[in-house]
Amino acid sequence: MTRPDGRGFQPRWWLRGSHRQSVLPSLPWRRPLVERRSRGLILASRELLLDCGDGVRLQAFHAVPPRPPAAQSRSAPSLVVLVHGWEGSAQSLYILSLAQALFDAGHEVVRLNLRDHGDTHHLNLELFHSCRVPEVVGAVRRLQELFPERRMSLAGFSLGGNFMLRVAAEAPRAGLALEAVIAVSPLLDPAATLDALEDGFFLYHHYLVRKWTRSLLRKQAAWPGHYDLAPLLRSRNLRQMTEDLVLRHTGFNDLQSYLRGYAVTGERLAGLQVRCTVLAAMDDPMIPAADLDRVARSDALRIVTTPYGGHCGFLETVHSAPWVDRFVTAELAALR
Repeated sequence: MTRPDGRGFQPRWWLRGSHRQSVLPSLPWRRPLVERRSRGLILASRELLLDCGDGVRLQAFHAVPPRPPAAQSRSAPSLVVLVHGWEGSAQSLYILSLAQALFDAGHEVVRLNLRDHGDTHHLNLELFHSCRVPEVVGAVRRLQELFPERRMSLAGFSLGGNFMLRVAAEAPRAGLALEAVIAVSPLLDPAATLDALEDGFFLYHHYLVRKWTRSLLRKQAAWPGHYDLAPLLRSRNLRQMTEDLVLRHTGFNDLQSYLRGYAVTGERLAGLQVRCTVLAAMDDPMIPAADLDRVARSDALRIVTTPYGGHCGFLETVHSAPWVDRFVTAELAALR
């Protein structure tokens, strides 16, 4: 099968604005549509609490398709682990939509919640931050132990895509057997993205501050007496909130060291041994397209770009499933 590329994405002319692509897919009115389309996946999903090492537990939802296609039944079953973006969850619309597409194609699907995302603030005492890649590696390792006969691939959106690329980079040292990794609109250079959020459309900054504030308040309520997050929440400014988090709760000495800690620019991906695909829109308002040129090239890394798509959008019409669902499904099918 020919591997897909970005030329297949042809949105309606009125959907070609970066903000429309970034905002429309997550609007509340789309949830009934997506959940109705994803009903089979949701009904088949079973909760897993994964022991990730060092006392960390992460929540996941595992779904097994009822009748794998004949082509898939001739080889080892395929399991795809999906990870959401920052302040998203396993119930995010883009995760449900892609999960159903993969489920329909015969893949087992695991939707993983990062620490303090979804309804998991009570599972671990320490706060989430974006450099906690060892526990995501631990989650993938545990899934490999639970399902040793599966061919495992990973896919993530935004910060989740960033995590999955870092897991791929760690895979040989961690003993992970991965078939492929696909990162959709992945965060590349956190410092550049923070600048873009501050200098760009105010709605994104406001939206992320509001969601993060709500999450931090849930964390404080889940662990009464352990946290006083009022100083962190006071500024309502993403940079200041992040710096306060870094200095009080991460062990990093300064903001820039923390941001560099989860960048995948520079040489971070130079030694990749797992086949990785990055899908990025050139009009992404949060991930500057110029950052793609600062990612180390590797024989294992393929970068696919589209002129449109915004941030994790890739909508061709407002009522259909996002084009990225077909892209990821075809990408995995082409690797068999």
